[in-house]
Amino acid sequence: MQETSKPVEDVFAGMIHVPGGTFTMGSENFYPEEMPLRRVKVDPFWIDETPVTNREFADFVEATGYVTVAEIAPDPKDYPGMLPGMDKAGSLVFHKTATPVDTGNPANWWSFVFGACWRHPLGPDSNLDDLWDHPAVHIAFADAEAYAKWAGKELPTEAEFEFAARGGLEGRDYAWGDELAPDGAMMANYWQGLFPFANQCLDGWERTSPVKSFPANGYGLYDMIGNTWEWTTDWWSERPQTVTKKKPGACCVLENPRGGKLRDSFDPGEPNVRIGRKVIKGGSHLCAANYCQRYRPAARHPEMIDSATTHIGFRCVVRDKT
Repeated sequence: MQETSKPVEDVFAGMIHVPGGTFTMGSENFYPEEMPLRRVKVDPFWIDETPVTNREFADFVEATGYVTVAEIAPDPKDYPGMLPGMDKAGSLVFHKTATPVDTGNPANWWSFVFGACWRHPLGPDSNLDDLWDHPAVHIAFADAEAYAKWAGKELPTEAEFEFAARGGLEGRDYAWGDELAPDGAMMANYWQGLFPFANQCLDGWERTSPVKSFPANGYGLYDMIGNTWEWTTDWWSERPQTVTKKKPGACCVLENPRGGKLRDSFDPGEPNVRIGRKVIKGGSHLCAANYCQRYRPAARHPEMIDSATTHIGFRCVVRDKT
């Protein structure tokens, strides 16, 4: 018989309690979508110590029989203009290029691979033999939500993720300070070298790394930066939510923001595709100094909820009851 939920006594296993508080969210030093700086308050919550691993996701699938978005053939009706023959199950896989390419065109390094999914991260001939303690990837938003529901948890908001990623540091560029590699130390799994063709692998990993391969932040959390992007529950908006009204006793502080609205999250560059975009946080092993410097707590990026790739995973939270 399939389990519909994880045993209650297991819910808080592998989680860290984050005290909540008020912090300065955003950054003025990198990308415009991270501005303006704003004061934000989040209530206390528990958060997974690491991203959900392949081992943990496999337990969920075994218990429930769940089938991920990447394992289901897309319906052409949902994707106007779909090329013939593309209506097969699969997912996006990163391929390092042999030479420099136009970094303005992601199609130069992403390809849709039939049969790619969480079980087969690089395609049907790949497996998880050496990847059980790596973050689960090829996870669409619905997959992350399904796991969270089974585990008795939820997905974090953008504000909760950023607060947790900062680890108690205020106003620093990175989760560990203002220097990307202090004294040459690799603090996270990101791309060292020129993306997407020359990775020096100073951190030891070409693709994902086992969780806990790099130092924990001030809250004892691992991989909040780099390794894989992580889903949040917030709908994307080009300009982050800010205070519109001053409440008595809470001047200029935004309390527990929950992001934008679905209708505002659609990609204006694809007017015929009405698929919402959520905020993903943390950056990934594909972020580099010359491309996507988003290995930072303040960094944010939009992702369509049906997207499943080799660099998107997730973790969960449990909010304190009030």
